Amino acid sequence: MSDFTVSFIQKSLQWHDSAANLAEFGRYIDQISIPTDLIILPEMFTTGFTMEAPTVAETMDGPSVAWLRKTAAATNAVVTGSLVVRDEDGGFYNRLLWVRPDGSLNYYNKRHLFTMAGEHHTYQPGTDRMIEEWRGWRICPLVCYDLRFPVWSRNLASNPYDLLLYVANWPAARRTAWTTLLRARAIENIAYTVGVNCVGADGNGISYTGDSALLDMRGEYLVEVGNQETSITRTLRRADLESFRARFPALQDADEFTLS
Repeated sequence: MSDFTVSFIQKSLQWHDSAANLAEFGRYIDQISIPTDLIILPEMFTTGFTMEAPTVAETMDGPSVAWLRKTAAATNAVVTGSLVVRDEDGGFYNRLLWVRPDGSLNYYNKRHLFTMAGEHHTYQPGTDRMIEEWRGWRICPLVCYDLRFPVWSRNLASNPYDLLLYVANWPAARRTAWTTLLRARAIENIAYTVGVNCVGADGNGISYTGDSALLDMRGEYLVEVGNQETSITRTLRRADLESFRARFPALQDADEFTLS
């Protein structure tokens, strides 16, 4: 199977200003100079991490989803990130969209809602994990607080993935947890792992220091971004992943379990 190129963008988010955020992400995406397979944006990339869902929520036929479809078609890449969505059931969701170049999409509703910020009072939790196959790679996209729950992230022999990703608004106060847990998830799941965060401060005065990163299946950093606004593109080597898994097949010894 072929190698796989990923791009991700770390930047500050304009509070509750979807049009400004879409324009700024668009400029970064326009600067990606080589063909890429996947473009990853942060959690709630149009608004910042907000509990004011009734004010900012969009529907699945709203302008941000239209922008994602247009961007995926223009780049011939999947574009992913999470939005505040009001669904047909009237509930609000922190929803990761997975939008393909042909305009089709799938989505994952964040399962682990951050109770310390009252997220569970505003949003409905997801119930199903999503693993997408794209250009020969299997990818498991998750959202922010999901990172703290290794069972939900576990690479299962019955439904394996090659790339694990987290989109986030992970605050500076818990920076050590972010960097440590990203490495742990990569090591225990023997998978490429990417975490995409934001920088700056949000409308509630919460600071974010970024630290977006791409790690290999050993937990070694391929990219460490730090605190700057930037766009990163890297190619993941299929042969490296398969070779390491063949030499160190720890997943075959993993405990079997089911989630209720």
